[in-house]
Amino acid sequence: MHDQDPPQPPLDAPAERPSPGRRARTAGGVLVGLGLLIAKFKTALLLLLNFKWIFLGSKVLLSFGSMFFSVVLYAALFGGWKIAIVFVLMILVHELGHYLTWRNFGVPVNLPMFIPGLGAFVSSHGGTPAQNLAAAIAGPLFGIAAATTCWVYGLQTGQHFWIACAYIGFFINFFNLMPIPMLDGGAIAGALDARLWFLGIPIFLAYMFLVGFSPFGLIILLLIAFNAVPRWIALWRGEIDPRAVRLTGFQRAIGGLAYLGLILLGIAGAAATNVAQRG
Repeated sequence: MHDQDPPQPPLDAPAERPSPGRRARTAGGVLVGLGLLIAKFKTALLLLLNFKWIFLGSKVLLSFGSMFFSVVLYAALFGGWKIAIVFVLMILVHELGHYLTWRNFGVPVNLPMFIPGLGAFVSSHGGTPAQNLAAAIAGPLFGIAAATTCWVYGLQTGQHFWIACAYIGFFINFFNLMPIPMLDGGAIAGALDARLWFLGIPIFLAYMFLVGFSPFGLIILLLIAFNAVPRWIALWRGEIDPRAVRLTGFQRAIGGLAYLGLILLGIAGAAATNVAQRG
């Protein structure tokens, strides 16, 4: 006796359809599997869904990229990588003065952004007039401190390279303190009394005709003038930014003393390091 194969259904018989209960169990299994997959890769999914880190990374990359191209340009202008790197680092310290001050006040601010050949800038979003005045003062303060550090190191080591770097640092920070719109000195003067901008006109003209500049330096001065002239005209017409008159008398006095002190430090440092170079 041998086993017989079970009878086979006809070929044209309709296929067996899964019962509703079976379909429910299958769907439930799929959902459970997806749930386990999501739980397992939850961190990765959250990172992919949160694009803030991508934007932050792009900002950091853009900031450092602009710094690198500035080094390349200044190396070509100054004829050496070493002085170009120090020059860019001193500009960076200056901008960090603005950046860290705003951050300390809790004011949203962007990372320093370099414009090769034209320096660098940071942009804030908000802040009270007193906070903005403090941030404007902090930039030249940090810059002059960096130049002083180079000067002291040059005197201790006897290396004229560092004294030359100090001279450049004092010079660019003093230049930036001129009461001209677009510069830090213009921001400080505008906060104290916008009419100080008028003092920037003869200073600016004297700077152009007495100091002497290369064609590249002349382009920079023309860009500054292009930004400043409309503001001078608006001020002449009596159009003053209302935010510039919201400082208290005490804040205006402290800001004015700090501004004058920085100007004197910048002049004294540039004169002393210039003489030290020649000696």
